[in-house]
Amino acid sequence: MLALVAAIGYGVSDFVGGVASRRVSALRVVIVSYPLSLLIVLAIAPFVGGTFTASSLLWGAASGIAGGVAIWWFYLALASGPMSVVSPFTAVLVAGIPVLIGFALGERPGLIAFAGIIVALVAVTLVSRESPDETAGEVAGGRVLRFSRTVALLTVGSGVAFGLAFVALYEIGDDGGLWPLAVSRASATAVVWVVAFSSGHFVLPHGEPLKLAVYVSFLDVLANASMLYAFQGGLLSLVSVIGALYPAATVMLAMVMLGERVGRVQQVGMLLALASVGMIAVAN
Repeated sequence: MLALVAAIGYGVSDFVGGVASRRVSALRVVIVSYPLSLLIVLAIAPFVGGTFTASSLLWGAASGIAGGVAIWWFYLALASGPMSVVSPFTAVLVAGIPVLIGFALGERPGLIAFAGIIVALVAVTLVSRESPDETAGEVAGGRVLRFSRTVALLTVGSGVAFGLAFVALYEIGDDGGLWPLAVSRASATAVVWVVAFSSGHFVLPHGEPLKLAVYVSFLDVLANASMLYAFQGGLLSLVSVIGALYPAATVMLAMVMLGERVGRVQQVGMLLALASVGMIAVAN
């Protein structure tokens, strides 16, 4: 399933980006990975074909803008609020918003598929849940990270924006090839560059972080292209909820590659993620 490939791509990308972000700020990684992903798509798009339509290009731009804004607000929320609340709250909105919009558009998955959606939403919540970090106070400079009103608004805003980015990808349709994705990456690049310039964080990474940013750009293209084509052959409500299972891949890699301990709650979440994919696959 292409949606599962997309989820793995997003998850691995988040893992690689997270490793890079331990050495430099996440924004410095994104200002490199986004334009590189644009160049990759531009190199591939002529071989894929597709026709330019105003509608598909506009939806592509909307997807990129929503994704760029989502990343910005998500990082702001993580900088000021507890990750154990911000991360799962955002993940639920990423999965839930497209499902609700799909239902509003008249999508009616079968009973098994609907149950799979519910299980997937629970799985996303559990997998995204972070264990309390004893060093959180040190990382935050001794500050107590609270889920304040500002953090709550940023969290909700980022989750809704991520979800709308999925909806925009779905609305692109199947005639544009990869050209709408190129517009998406261009608009996302514009957003993060403006944010980086205005905040004084437009500093290119060097060495290992730069290399990791290049890896992220390829994973970004793989994930978004897979998601784009998955939407062309499936329901918004089903495809988006599978794509939103990406935290499971991130957690699994952190456990295997970095030796991080995974709590029981996250283990249950990963099992539920597998179950939800199976239920939706069987329903289709």
